[in-house]
Amino acid sequence: MLELIEAGNAWLNGLVWGWPTIGLLLGTGILLTIVTRAAQFRYLGFALREVLGKLTQKGQGRGSVSPFQAVATALASTVGVGNIAGVGTAIAIGGPGALFWLWVSGLLGMCTKFAEIVIALHYREADAAGVMRGGAMYTLKNGLGLPWLGTIFAGLVSLAAFGIGNMVQANSVADSLRATFGVAPPLTGVLLALVTAAVILGGIRRIGEVAEILVPAMALFYLGGALVILGRHVTEIPAALGLVFDGAFSGTAATGGFAGATVMMALRYGVARGLFSNEAGLGSAPMVHAAAQTDHPVRQGLYGIFEVFVDTLLVCTSSGLVILVTGAWDSGETGAALSGQAFSIGLPGTWGNIVVTTSLVLFAFSTVIGWSYYGETGIVYLFGARAAVPYRLVWLLFIYLGAVGSLHLIWDVADTLNGLMAIPNLISVLASLPLLLQLQREFFGKRGS
Repeated sequence: MLELIEAGNAWLNGLVWGWPTIGLLLGTGILLTIVTRAAQFRYLGFALREVLGKLTQKGQGRGSVSPFQAVATALASTVGVGNIAGVGTAIAIGGPGALFWLWVSGLLGMCTKFAEIVIALHYREADAAGVMRGGAMYTLKNGLGLPWLGTIFAGLVSLAAFGIGNMVQANSVADSLRATFGVAPPLTGVLLALVTAAVILGGIRRIGEVAEILVPAMALFYLGGALVILGRHVTEIPAALGLVFDGAFSGTAATGGFAGATVMMALRYGVARGLFSNEAGLGSAPMVHAAAQTDHPVRQGLYGIFEVFVDTLLVCTSSGLVILVTGAWDSGETGAALSGQAFSIGLPGTWGNIVVTTSLVLFAFSTVIGWSYYGETGIVYLFGARAAVPYRLVWLLFIYLGAVGSLHLIWDVADTLNGLMAIPNLISVLASLPLLLQLQREFFGKRGS
């Protein structure tokens, strides 16, 4: 029976993360780039000034967290294991050219994330406890008159969260700590659950307070390690970039432990892993951005541009270049093991393992606390604010189960559910294009842009 379920999900997962969905996500990014007149490029400087210039300021308007706490919580969810393992998988299967297509998905995803956040902020509403809630489910219900589709999206979110945002992350932490420091998985499960409880039982305000400190610290730590390696291999960077661009358009010949990749493999795995990492188009981040204190939906949408910029163009690019300049890419390793080997080659002594293990633990923990709010938002939409605390308690139990369990099937099913979120979310975005353009003109018109 289990084998039948695995086979069925593998077939469905191939469809969900196959060419149709990739084409839909890329096509949406291209369409949004055209109709917004390349908002992600025109307003990138504005977005950087808006975020970095107001790190400690509260926003104006209704909301539960500051604008930066919202983007930090969203980054907590997107800057995760995928930035380490996902990039390694993309290059191991698609070759160096996959990194180019990962950049493409990031550049288009910046506009998609901008659009879905703007629309979510417009249709957000307060729940019975006074917390501002938003996301594709509220857009589908309040804006498009499709509450049944909103219910489907909310169900997908609340279920997918237990896999991709909880058990998979806990399992990655347990495996990493066991391999590097010999820590028993049950102990990891208990400690991770306790630390998570101290954060999520305080609701979105405490999650935001932790995220605004944790996310910058962990990102700077990982990027710092990567920059040291790139500095030590600075003369190899031009050749690495040559591999990226050559592999993106002509494929990569077999060499060393590498089996060789076609252009189609580079495109598929680069785009798929990029989208999986930054989650643009999946509808996750708008749920936490909807809780932000802001005076206009477009202002918070600019934080979405910044979010994908950091996740894909900074963190994922750093991972990819480290893998290439150290020569680890054709070693035969894949996923997190490939990234770990690259950092071990690039840094002296045991520093490579320490950087990767510490980063993986912090990235995974941040994803656990961020995705807890996404799943909670889905369950609150379905059953009301009274369901929030029970959901958090169940969330803690599943952290332990994830740390001590074997998760191959759970990873696959969660991956499928996560991808399925894109369909109702993109319907909500594409059907709201007139609203998006109206809000964009309204916001930037006042500023003469």
